[in-house]
Amino acid sequence: MNSRPVTAAPTISRRQAFTAGALILTCASTRFALAAEPGDRILRTAEALHQEPEFRASRHRVYRALTDSKEFDRVMAHSDALKSMAVDARSAVIDPRPGAAFSLFGGYISGRFLELNPDALIVQAWRAGNWAPGVYSVVRFDLRENGTASKILFDHTGFPVGQGEHLAAGWYANYWNPLREVLT
Repeated sequence: MNSRPVTAAPTISRRQAFTAGALILTCASTRFALAAEPGDRILRTAEALHQEPEFRASRHRVYRALTDSKEFDRVMAHSDALKSMAVDARSAVIDPRPGAAFSLFGGYISGRFLELNPDALIVQAWRAGNWAPGVYSVVRFDLRENGTASKILFDHTGFPVGQGEHLAAGWYANYWNPLREVLT
């Protein structure tokens, strides 16, 4: 038999209950007032990509291929975009420091590094050259060990509506499949 002491629930006075209720109502109404300005819209439609490509290489090798200009040039050489000459063959320009810029596929893909954790995480503000000026998405490469190989838990969010299927296919054709060729 378990013999734990029984404790009474804490009691609060009517004044404390009234004050707590008034505080909750004040916060709720203030939040509503701040979010309900004329002309505000809350959009409930968005597209996002999640992919989990695997590679027969260490996280270090995958990270380096994605953050080193010369290594990424090798990836681009195997990409559908370069094979079809849909993009300029200029070399990748990658400065792997938080806040620094990158330019890939002859400048068609560009952006900045938001966060870098060597061999583990790459977060970029990323854009395609045919998007409206100032439109950036966020891509996140979370590199994980997977036995003797590695896996990227990849998320792409904030891209223009209607681009999801094109981008999903493009990541395989221009990143994942070429990376597999380079890293084997």
